[in-house]
Amino acid sequence: MAAAINSIGVLGAGAWGTALAQVVARAGHRAVLWAREPEVAEAIAGTHENAVFLPGVTLDEALSATIVMAELATVDAVLLAVPAQHLRAATAGLNAALGPARRPVVICAKGIENGTGALMTEVAAETLPGCPQAVLSGPTFAAEVARGLPTAVTLACGDAELGAALVRALGGPTLRPYLSDDPVGAEVGGAVKNVLAIACGIVMGRRMGDNARAALITRGLAEIVRLATALGGRAETCMGLSGLGDLTLTCTGTQSRNLSLGIALGEGKSLAEAQAGRQSIAEGVASAAAVLARAGRAGVEMPIVAAVDTVLNRMGNIDQEIRGLLARPFREE
Repeated sequence: MAAAINSIGVLGAGAWGTALAQVVARAGHRAVLWAREPEVAEAIAGTHENAVFLPGVTLDEALSATIVMAELATVDAVLLAVPAQHLRAATAGLNAALGPARRPVVICAKGIENGTGALMTEVAAETLPGCPQAVLSGPTFAAEVARGLPTAVTLACGDAELGAALVRALGGPTLRPYLSDDPVGAEVGGAVKNVLAIACGIVMGRRMGDNARAALITRGLAEIVRLATALGGRAETCMGLSGLGDLTLTCTGTQSRNLSLGIALGEGKSLAEAQAGRQSIAEGVASAAAVLARAGRAGVEMPIVAAVDTVLNRMGNIDQEIRGLLARPFREE
């Protein structure tokens, strides 16, 4: 049986990482939050609020923040909550800080790495050799999780005992982890849904109607399933919280960064204008090209993702890409 997990570190003090540290503290465990920015760590220590990334949420007094990564070597497990495109650098630093201690790590970042096309589990396997892995994914707006509003997530782990230990450590009345043994399916859903949310936002910004948005969500889910199964995941995982659940939230929730960015694009703003003034990252912008590249290597067709990538990275015309999608040959569902 896996050892009990009584202390948990969180790598990354953005909105999501801070919310996760709040979950840990609320569950009665020691929570150590690593922040890259000294001012964020100082503010959390002094005011019990992350005013930069999660304003308006009072944090548990037991939650400690630090800029010293070596402090994460003193915990039983580490949640990796840095942005997907920064995971490699951050975990390389964590590997050095951990030294010979091989702690379980839970990947909470959602994306596929640009350049390599690597899944987050693949990145962590390279940079944190010997550390057991799990994936936490699902429909989670950080502010709602931090405030203790009811939330359900997928906790995917190939080691059933470790997965069960993590569920016991993180689960509570307002955060319900559902255990899965399919990390690949869970993380593909979390990565691709961000790209699809940008597409949904464009549909809304162009005022194309609710029918069009529902069709895009449904056909986008088919793209998630095709990629996940090609990479060794299972279709049923994509129908759960980490797939359909997360896709639904990100494509309909007003707090979605990717959706709001897509709306701005659909209303005629440039990508630079749509991103201006944003404190948090819309992961779909960075992931679009990486998802498409990984799909190409796997021989998987993803026309919606390809259209978003063309708009974001190849100066594509939005109306032309929409016409291209609508002109595709009819096919069986």
